[in-house]
Amino acid sequence: MSYKPRLREKYSQEIIAELTEKFGYKTVMKVPRLQKIVLSQGMGDAVADKKLIDSAAQDLSRIAGQKAIQTLSKKDVSNFKLRKGMPIGTKVTLRGNKMYDFLDRFISVALPRTRDFRGISSTGFDGRGNFNLGVKEHIIFPEIDIDKVNRILGMDVTFVTTADSDEEGRALLDAFGFPFIKK
Repeated sequence: MSYKPRLREKYSQEIIAELTEKFGYKTVMKVPRLQKIVLSQGMGDAVADKKLIDSAAQDLSRIAGQKAIQTLSKKDVSNFKLRKGMPIGTKVTLRGNKMYDFLDRFISVALPRTRDFRGISSTGFDGRGNFNLGVKEHIIFPEIDIDKVNRILGMDVTFVTTADSDEEGRALLDAFGFPFIKK
């Protein structure tokens, strides 16, 4: 018996039928699905301290469950003392089972641990059904040991879907259990 994440089964058994009924799709292939989740951190202070990037990449790897890569600057910016090819951030792209596992942990464990959490604003949609969200403290994830963190960092989380509109993307994320603020 092979492992199948809880939210992947929920998608195939419940969400497809729910969205088909709501939007009237003629085929299952038209139903929006989650393609990938991208976690990224921009590190402006990494120009001065190279060890900061390494520790941030280790933390992001622990959170995601797969190795994070360093992002490099594309051009020189003299005002920021930045040269082309210098590491300025980290990112990781999740697909498949790891994506659904992360989504489950994010919704049910990490978001409720956020200080003064009252829900997610739905203003992060980009017009094509993708959703962007900023997390101020990466210590909300249980994989991070607060005592070993030398610096609290923020991160951006991007949910890339196959939805054609923001309405369809929001309906998909709502069905997964995203705690959007009700209007």
